[in-house]
Amino acid sequence: MRILLTGGNGMVGRNVLEHPDAKLYSILAPSSSELNLLNYQVVEKCLIENKPDIIIHTAGRVGGIQANIREPVRYLLENLDMGRNIVWAARQTGIKRLINLGSSCMYPRNAENPLIEEDLLTGELEPTNEGYALAKNTIARLCSYISQEDHSYKFKTLIPCNLYGRWDKFGPENSHMLPGVIQKITDAKIKGQNEVEIWGDGFASREYLYAGDLADCLMHAVKNFNELPSLMNVGTGYACTINAYYQAVAEVIGYNGVFNHNLSKPVGMKKKLVSIEKQEQWGWRPKTSLKEGILKTYLFYLNENKNK
Repeated sequence: MRILLTGGNGMVGRNVLEHPDAKLYSILAPSSSELNLLNYQVVEKCLIENKPDIIIHTAGRVGGIQANIREPVRYLLENLDMGRNIVWAARQTGIKRLINLGSSCMYPRNAENPLIEEDLLTGELEPTNEGYALAKNTIARLCSYISQEDHSYKFKTLIPCNLYGRWDKFGPENSHMLPGVIQKITDAKIKGQNEVEIWGDGFASREYLYAGDLADCLMHAVKNFNELPSLMNVGTGYACTINAYYQAVAEVIGYNGVFNHNLSKPVGMKKKLVSIEKQEQWGWRPKTSLKEGILKTYLFYLNENKNK
């Protein structure tokens, strides 16, 4: 089977390529310089020339709360254009199977937890990442429209909770909460700092999935594509408070300092936990515990920065 994997140099894409089952397939994973997803003609030409059996669309402009607040236009337009180009080019070139990667940011800010797939587009989005969420919702709906109009096209969307892991972004300008915490506490330990700042009161809760587990889910989806729901959350089934994540990272790293709360900083949604009912019915669960995932991510971070 020939797979076209967009975002092959991103965190999810790299974890897919590292997965043991990746060797079972012929995976084409062009970089953004090799395949400009913002150019429709380039995307269509790539699909015509390579004729993949299935597309896994993981590419996107991804960043944490600071980046989304700072550049909402970029997060809206680039994710919208990339998604539209790959999905519509697949439809135009007759590629029948596609897995689109969404985000739990797609859900309304006040939706009841756990978030079920039917909650999408039923309320106001979280303002701190609204542009990104609008783009992701639009592409998911485009996939469903195409499949509705012609049932021979099976364009499906997976909606993972927050991710972390190997090949993540760790800098405060672009990172999500958990990888940012790993960098922050590691730096504090190395520099001998006795205090680390937490944005907000730390009682907001988040669900985090190790990226290697999402890669495992994607490989399972390729093998069991026909049984895969057209729209499905991917998560762990539990959420932890921000304070608990800081404590878990400190324990793994061996940091013994104290945490101070900056109540002037934004924290986003108070709670975000996706329902995994469909995921469990489909027959998949993540394998990596939180502390195991933190340790793997921490060791990756140390290795990537040892020569800097």
